[in-house]
Amino acid sequence: MAKNILILGGTTEARLLGQQLANRSDIAVTLSLAGRTASPLTQAVPVRTGGFGGIAGLVQYLRVHKIDALIDATHPYAAAMSAHAHCAAMQTDTPLVSLCRPPWSAVGGDRWTEVHDAAEAARTLGSEPRNVFLAVGRQEIGHFAQAPQHRYLIRSVDPVDPPLAVPHAHYIQDRGPFGEEPERELLRAHAIEVVVAKNSGGEATYGKIAAARALGVSVLLLQRPPALPVPTVTTVGEAITWLDHVL
Repeated sequence: MAKNILILGGTTEARLLGQQLANRSDIAVTLSLAGRTASPLTQAVPVRTGGFGGIAGLVQYLRVHKIDALIDATHPYAAAMSAHAHCAAMQTDTPLVSLCRPPWSAVGGDRWTEVHDAAEAARTLGSEPRNVFLAVGRQEIGHFAQAPQHRYLIRSVDPVDPPLAVPHAHYIQDRGPFGEEPERELLRAHAIEVVVAKNSGGEATYGKIAAARALGVSVLLLQRPPALPVPTVTTVGEAITWLDHVL
């Protein structure tokens, strides 16, 4: 009988993992998406959308669907979902692994300032008006309403609704990957003085970091949430090796 696998997704790694596992006859894979993106990419495995209803809801799902292994491939900043997965896995004795890409590391020429969260980033921008590129995701954008003196360039996959409550904001809807040269052109075109970003890791969104370094632009980098005490792998291949081992 096929083993039931649940992938908590939303990342490139989750999609690629689904593609790698889709044609296997020994497992039945479901990919869970939070539903925050209005037009998610097509997936190779069956998809469920929406939350579980907290830890208790995830525990119930794992039991009702007889999940044999749980793979947390959510975004590195999806701290609440990862914490729920950790607790639910312990309560149900479900094997759990975190598939999490490594964070970026600073290299020569980077002008990084690490901040705890978006609220601290907004304060760190200072009182003098600056041209700011916000690439932090829709969930964090609202914090920058406390710094309305700046001129914001805001990029997101879906529309920002409601718009940021500031007098000067320009919105771009786009989906990565973003290469370094187009990102340089973007930063130049808007005379960007500081980039605010998450340390997402991976190549898909690194272009803005490389572009900022090339142009001497400062970067405010939101720190990652603290790591949970769960087994962690960094690649799709490692996740498949883990899965084969626990099954």
